[in-house]
This record gives sequence, C-alpha cells and structure tokens, in this order.
Amino acid sequence: MTPDDQLVATRKQERRLTALIALAIVAAVTSFAFAAFTSVDAGRSAGDSSPSAIDQPTGKKRGAPGAEDGVLPDNASPFDTSLPGVAKLNPKLLKAIQQAATAMEADGITMHLTTGWRSKEYQEELLQKAIRKYGSEEKAREFVSSPEDSHHVTGNAVDVGPTDADDWINRKGARFGLCQTLSNEMWHFELATTPGGTCPPMQGSAR
Repeated sequence: MTPDDQLVATRKQERRLTALIALAIVAAVTSFAFAAFTSVDAGRSAGDSSPSAIDQPTGKKRGAPGAEDGVLPDNASPFDTSLPGVAKLNPKLLKAIQQAATAMEADGITMHLTTGWRSKEYQEELLQKAIRKYGSEEKAREFVSSPEDSHHVTGNAVDVGPTDADDWINRKGARFGLCQTLSNEMWHFELATTPGGTCPPMQGSAR
C-alpha cells in the first residue's frame, strides 16, 4: 500500500469515527430530553409541580347549608335534640314549644318544626334568595331578616307546622308564653310573654 493509499484509508477511518461520535452525541441528547420531558409530565400528573396545581386555592368552598347550620328535615320533632336546629334553641323557648307539642298532641294535632335555630351563614343565604326573588333588599327584608337582626340566629324563634298546629298555638300558646310575633307569618312563634300572660301586638313584617 502506497503512502497515498494509507492517507486515504486513515481519513476514511477518521470520518467514520467522527460520524459515530456525532450519532452517539445525538442519541445521548435525545435520550436526556425524553427523560426530562417524561419526568416533568409525571410530576404534572401527580400534581407535584405543575403551575395549575400550585395555583389552585387551598381554601375549601363552602357548600349549601346543612344540618350543622340549622337545616331541619321534613316533619322534625321539637323533641329531637340531636338536630342542631332544635338543640341550639333558647332552652326556655325549647321547653315551651315541647310543652305546647305535648298539649296539642292530646287534641289530636302533631306539631313539627320547619325551622328553629339557624347559623348566620344559613340566614344570609335565605336573605340573598329573597333579594333575588323580590328584586331588592328592602322588599326582601319584609320577609327575611338579616343575620344581625334574625331571632332564629339567636335561637329565640321557631317556625311551626302544619297549619293546624299554628292555629292551636295562636289560640292557646300564651299559656306557655308562646306568641305569634309577625303578622305576615302565622307559623313564626317566640317566647314573648310570661306563661298565662297576654301576647304583645305583632310586628308588620320581619324588619
């Protein structure tokens, strides 16, 4: 082999080696990039480091009012003190309404409470619903008090059903100190007099 042939062969080997090195570099870079992408994607799937996971608010959104806010089931008994809406009533009012329930039962009427104590949040939701229904807070306040003014929030008012029970308390409730206090709500009662006393004049609305 002549010196020129050796030179040509050497250069071919160098080019071949350079090509192999280049291919190896490309393969390494591609492998690294794929591994990095897979790692980031896995992190996003797990919610570890993605912006969407980091930016999510940590506070729990409050749901609809429940039993803990005073919401009562249908036909709730005034004796069911496992219900916060009953248990958190003013003890004197609770005793009076239970005495009335026992007395009217003897007359063949079963009383239930449609609402008793309410949380401020529950009262506020009722007020907002009334505003949407009547179109203004002024009109809504004729039917629903604010949390600051509501006697339900303080545990000093109950709403009673059915209509026969409402009528019975309006006629005989004063013997227990129970009075209808709102002229536009025949179901709304409070401890507004002493047992056997005279009920005061009613208010015209929830204001």
